[in-house]
Amino acid sequence: MAKYNITEKKEKEAHYRTLVSPRVMDELKDKILNVVVMQKKYKDKDYSAKKLATDLGTNTRYISAVVNVRFHMNYTSFVNKFRIEEAMTILIDRRYQKMSMEQVSDMVGFANRQSFYAAFFRELGITPREYRQQQFALHPKEIVTEKPKKSKESKA
Repeated sequence: MAKYNITEKKEKEAHYRTLVSPRVMDELKDKILNVVVMQKKYKDKDYSAKKLATDLGTNTRYISAVVNVRFHMNYTSFVNKFRIEEAMTILIDRRYQKMSMEQVSDMVGFANRQSFYAAFFRELGITPREYRQQQFALHPKEIVTEKPKKSKESKA
């Protein structure tokens, strides 16, 4: 059995993908990126494709078609990609080094630690804990994102 029960996904042909014009796809792609990434809706564990479709005044089939064709993944993988990218930043930030994996998982929008671990492992091939340890071992002092201390000005 594979680690985290990850199986290869088979490419499926969905007829509705061809019904969405390239112009509409481009418009929806920009709107999806704006909502999911710029407004950071990926952090909301309850933000579904259905809610996104409602916010954009379209339907879930169009959302699914755009994400599949323009980003080459399904909606869940698309959202998880941004969650994982943010988690990677948090995991190497010394200010958060005492934070548990459950807390990091919750902070970036995963419903639970198990889905966080599975998505992280699927994306990077290592667990979040291994990633953190690896990064701290490679860069023991450089990965410090704390604000620099103010230097005292000498009196002249």
